[in-house]
Amino acid sequence: MVTLAELEESPHAALAAVRPVGWVDALDGWVVSGRELAVRVLRDPETFTVDDPRFSTAQVVGPSMLSLDGTAHSAHRAPFEHAFGLAETRARFTEPVTETVSSLVEAFAADGAADLRRALAGPLSVAVVAYSLGLPPASASTVLGWYEVISDSVTGVAAGRQVTAAGAEAFGRLHAHVASGIGSSDSLVAEAAHAGLGVDEVVANAAVLMFGGIETTEGMITNCLWHLLTHRSQLELVLADPSLLPNALEESLRLEPAAAVVDRYATQDVELAGCSLRRGDLVIVSLAGAGRDPSVFASPDDFDVRRTNARRHLAWASGPHICLGMHLARLEALTALRAALALPGLRLAPSSPPPRGLVFRKPSAVKVHWDV
Repeated sequence: MVTLAELEESPHAALAAVRPVGWVDALDGWVVSGRELAVRVLRDPETFTVDDPRFSTAQVVGPSMLSLDGTAHSAHRAPFEHAFGLAETRARFTEPVTETVSSLVEAFAADGAADLRRALAGPLSVAVVAYSLGLPPASASTVLGWYEVISDSVTGVAAGRQVTAAGAEAFGRLHAHVASGIGSSDSLVAEAAHAGLGVDEVVANAAVLMFGGIETTEGMITNCLWHLLTHRSQLELVLADPSLLPNALEESLRLEPAAAVVDRYATQDVELAGCSLRRGDLVIVSLAGAGRDPSVFASPDDFDVRRTNARRHLAWASGPHICLGMHLARLEALTALRAALALPGLRLAPSSPPPRGLVFRKPSAVKVHWDV
């Protein structure tokens, strides 16, 4: 019997046991953990929709591009999409990301020790996503505080609990903060309002972009650092040949995507790999499980920075809901990782924890030391 605790702490054996698809009582739904089947589900929103009252994020922040399909999804996503294309991302964000990383690292470089989640990954992700949306200034600790409470509430809903009062209060504070930026003529949230979205719709979409951006970037950086620092031979390969770092990041995304699962709901009776799903059934696509599918990835549990097909992971999902900010997240993560790995003798503290989490997976801290 698979338990929630197992899925939060170390889910990979359980995901392998149900691959490509199987019913999991603890989640009251079907778990898809085969890559081919995951792609099929993600690319078929007519049969497997996000537009369901049970969708966890929508219960906390309201309807958004994340929880709508079809024309409604397009209407919510389109006003934000142009800003995050590959060329636009490189032109608009390379300099501010580089400057932010340099400033953050300069603040702790002489200390010889830090929690790189709190000192680098978290503040970077908050600063860049606020900049990308044109939001009013707010401290990284304030926004991270809102984020962590809302994220906990979303995770709780995914596990069958109710939206927490703290989560609702934190979203109320975020709502006021985002709404106050709509009056800015050059902000992305203002553009979305001019495109026809109401204030609540702008706020809901800004919220999922903020928390997607924070979670994706922070999780990418912390998970990749954890993988590299716990696999010294692989780290040495990257230090000897820095051109391997982008692939090391993709390999880390394959093994531990920051967003481990995405939810869908069957709109009709359908068969998946011999399993009979009924209309209304919850279908949980395990992006983490798809990344360890042995039919696609040889020795799937190994961290191999030279893996030739690492980019076939599904950490960004697929189909109409593919991650809007994936190019920006990659830019941030690689910039931060290069700066962190430049710290001489970088090593993980023995007390530094591994990744964990049901919906969002990452270490709660990345405690490191280096030579000064």
